Amino acid sequence: MAKEKFLIAPHFRLHEWVAEEKGYFAAEGLDYEFRDYVSARDQAKKHHLGDKVGAYQTFEQGRTCDVSGACHWTVNVAASTGKGKLYRDAYSVAPAAVFVPPESDIREPTQLAGVPISVGYQSGSHYSTIQALEQYMPLDDIKLTFSEGMLFSRMEDLIDRKVPAAALFSGPYYFLEQLGFRKVIDATFMMATMITGDPDPEDVRKYYRALRKAQRDIDLRPELYTHYYRNEFPARFQEQMDPRRWGPGERIVFEPYTREVFEESFEWIAARRIFPEGQMGAGNYEQATVSYA
Repeated sequence: MAKEKFLIAPHFRLHEWVAEEKGYFAAEGLDYEFRDYVSARDQAKKHHLGDKVGAYQTFEQGRTCDVSGACHWTVNVAASTGKGKLYRDAYSVAPAAVFVPPESDIREPTQLAGVPISVGYQSGSHYSTIQALEQYMPLDDIKLTFSEGMLFSRMEDLIDRKVPAAALFSGPYYFLEQLGFRKVIDATFMMATMITGDPDPEDVRKYYRALRKAQRDIDLRPELYTHYYRNEFPARFQEQMDPRRWGPGERIVFEPYTREVFEESFEWIAARRIFPEGQMGAGNYEQATVSYA
């Protein structure tokens, strides 16, 4: 029986596209295929996963790839409830921020108190917006609203002035800066990899060896690769985009996602009641994570 292809879901970052362009996957002998699970077409929106749709709901539905990414908070909980394994040999960090239209009167973080901020439900923007703003105001003053789709849906809603503020990261972050939208508060958030099913550990190692090479290339000459943001952006915005002006976005950190980080993050989520009581799983690091080092 022929070995199945290693299925990869790109996640709004440059690395997979660079590794493919440079032949790093092929050089590692990785027989792979890109599985476009969450893309510009906002598939979660098409599938009508419920009134509140976010990264966690895509894990609930079941991701059809061997490796995929999401914010570490969501992967932490999804892995704790048996929806895959958090890969603990690396993590990444993405630039994020809360934006308002250029004509908005909001200029300071304190002015966001009580203002509806569009985020992805139980997605990176949900957690990172709370993390950024709780320095300035009580939790009850942080008013979040949840878009029907995911990243590009709330970007479009802000551009179309359907929402007064939105939290965005990576490509959409740079695009809104290009269009002159005002960044009220910066944030960053960690992302983690979810291992789904039972892929060959050596394939995972090959995948990450290729990404390490891609990270080096992006660090050295990001301007050669920012055009790859186009691969996952809605067609509506292609002519407006000038990714030559954009930054490198998400950066992979080849260091362990430790037990301490896992447990502190799990406790942070629980304390803010982002998930209903009893729906976060056991939060057991050994059971929820996997290492191929």
